[in-house]
Amino acid sequence: MFTKNDIFKQLETLGVPRNRPVTIHTSLRNIGEVEGRGEGLLDALIEYVTSDGGLLCVPTHTHGNLYNDKIITLDFLHLNTNIGTFPRIAIEDGRGVHSVNPSHSMTIFGDRAQAERFAAYDETILTCTSPEGCYGRLAAEDGYVLLAGVGQDKNTYLHCVEEMLHLPDRMTRGYVDTTIRYPDGHIEHFPLRTYIAWMTALGDTSHRFPYYEPAFRYHGCIRDGKLGNADTQLCSARGMAEVAKMIYDRSGGVDFLGEDREIPEEVYR
Repeated sequence: MFTKNDIFKQLETLGVPRNRPVTIHTSLRNIGEVEGRGEGLLDALIEYVTSDGGLLCVPTHTHGNLYNDKIITLDFLHLNTNIGTFPRIAIEDGRGVHSVNPSHSMTIFGDRAQAERFAAYDETILTCTSPEGCYGRLAAEDGYVLLAGVGQDKNTYLHCVEEMLHLPDRMTRGYVDTTIRYPDGHIEHFPLRTYIAWMTALGDTSHRFPYYEPAFRYHGCIRDGKLGNADTQLCSARGMAEVAKMIYDRSGGVDFLGEDREIPEEVYR
């Protein structure tokens, strides 16, 4: 069993900052048994990441509610998530500030005023992972993505990077009518452009995000370590965005992921 101190040592060895925003995608199964279970892991992450002004940002997506007009897309009276146990634990914890992104919300832990400031970037977005929203702030504030027991195919931030690059055929041209029920019970409709789910046989291009990994590693955007038993990557948000832009600039705008092609070494070395 991993104690809180064990987790702290692993985070320190990995170089996880304590003064910047860090978003985490996890597999509790791969992390293994932690003192206090998932709640204990969340406690340790909050204490470590926020100890010097940082923010722990846990994705709590509800994109599974899109295209179902019988379900409130994001319901603050009955907060839930479509993406697993650790995000559910984060929602139920009660200490975090929940952003109002109807499909790709985050629960943000840290100093209350700073968490509310960060969450507020999602209040006027028009796309799932807008560069103007919380995901975009990861790069703007030199934050990090922590992949604990999962790979780059779970790195939601890379959708934001593709939006930054204005890559073709990623987003619907029209808007989906989503709904948000606020804590006071009133409901607002929210137009949102979403990802084109038929982009690959498995869904959107996230299944091809591992094609970026060799380039990220070559340019030092990834540090490797452990969280519990899980192989873990600490990824620089700003670095990943810069490398992706370099790839498309050097290639003359070739959309390698759209064409389901590995990225040639000569483009990024």
